[in-house]
Amino acid sequence: MSCILHIETSTSVCSVAVSEDSHVIFHDEAGLAGNEGENQAGKGNAAERLGSMVDAALSFTDSHAIPFDAVAVSCGPGSYTGLRIGVSMAKGLCYGRDLKLISVPTLELLCVPVLLAEKVLEGNALLCPMLDARRMEVYAGLYDRALRPVREIRADVVDTNTYKEWLDERPVYFFGNGAKKCMETINHPNAHYIDGVEPLAKWMQPLAEKRLLQGQTEDVAYFEPFYLKDYVAKMPKKLL
Repeated sequence: MSCILHIETSTSVCSVAVSEDSHVIFHDEAGLAGNEGENQAGKGNAAERLGSMVDAALSFTDSHAIPFDAVAVSCGPGSYTGLRIGVSMAKGLCYGRDLKLISVPTLELLCVPVLLAEKVLEGNALLCPMLDARRMEVYAGLYDRALRPVREIRADVVDTNTYKEWLDERPVYFFGNGAKKCMETINHPNAHYIDGVEPLAKWMQPLAEKRLLQGQTEDVAYFEPFYLKDYVAKMPKKLL
């Protein structure tokens, strides 16, 4: 099987995990100051927090003589500073230890704890993970229960009709730090909201392991994450 170091820094929670043979054997998390508008001191704090957590993970695996096969990192969308720090750390480890690099989409990662929860979702239900943006904007995707994309990831301005075409057909579960905007705006009988879902490193294992087994790894030299600004650039001018 495989041993993978997981790094997640796309939102205000920084987390690191280690998985071996499909089991999470190490996990740590902390609040992260990394946001779009943070100052240089905040950036240093974010890098320091992540660095100490990665050091702890490496000490744990080294003490147990567990060799790594790959590093998995959240690839966005997400905070510019957070993603940049996380990806830089992951690439440095891959270079230094000659490891493979795996990228995990942040919104897909958000779906994992929802699918693993005890709550039984309807067979035709859709999952709508969301990341908060400015004003009434969110960055969202739509997935079925097999994590097949139903709609591409894009920036949405939330109003009562934003997801109406899907809500009229089946249940849709909204979660992530952008879902609060939907809770206050969308009142549809098929709209369901799940609180407290964060994209944590400990949930990356099934997604990262699947990509590793399928040979879906990144070119360490050229890999870049998908920043929130990349989605803003694709928005119609009237929404900006």
